[in-house]
Amino acid sequence: MFSLYKKEIQSFFYSPFAYVLSALFMLIYGFAFVTRIAQMETSVFQFSFPDMFYNHFFYFIFIIPLLTMRSFADERRGGTEVQLLTSPLTVPQIVLAKFFSIVTVFLFMLVLSLFFPIYISQHGTVIWPSLICSYLSFFLWGTACISIGMLLSSMQSSSIIAAIIGEIIMEGFLALDQLAATKWIESNPKINSVVTWFSMQRRFLFFAQGMFRLEDLVFFLSLTVMVLFWIILHIEKRRRTQN
Repeated sequence: MFSLYKKEIQSFFYSPFAYVLSALFMLIYGFAFVTRIAQMETSVFQFSFPDMFYNHFFYFIFIIPLLTMRSFADERRGGTEVQLLTSPLTVPQIVLAKFFSIVTVFLFMLVLSLFFPIYISQHGTVIWPSLICSYLSFFLWGTACISIGMLLSSMQSSSIIAAIIGEIIMEGFLALDQLAATKWIESNPKINSVVTWFSMQRRFLFFAQGMFRLEDLVFFLSLTVMVLFWIILHIEKRRRTQN
């Protein structure tokens, strides 16, 4: 498993791919940072990272499908999937190795973005508990989206199509907040509860503001595990058809 994980990491960092995406992530982060500073109405240099993440989810969401689109689709398109599936590795090991390699790249981006709160701490006030909760919840949100992106990649032979479908689905998750705020949904409590339960953005906001709720943590972790299990079943089915 570690050998495949190492190979996947090398495929990211031995090519410009990881660095281009990291630069794009930093560009989006920098844009959100500058925009948030420009909107400040006082001279006190305080900054809300939860608000920044929440208000710019639309832009951050584009990164994840680009990270995951090649995970399985390129294996099918390049003809290396058969070699991978007939290797001594089990399907769970293959899926987890790819998952953890993408999560590692995502963590690399988050570490780079720490430049901004460190800069803030030198010139103003950083509420560290809020910052830690923001990054933790953003990481949990990211891992859930990574698993969804990998599932889509496992179902496609085109990485571009996998990325496009991933963007649409993830933007759909973002739209749940706006959907829950519509009059028709608000007037139907049962439907409203279902819609808000699936809203990852709202769960992120609760978590990032320090309102730790076990149900939010369970939601992100269970969604990630469930989708990874789905990927394993899907790949295992294809592996059996090839034998």
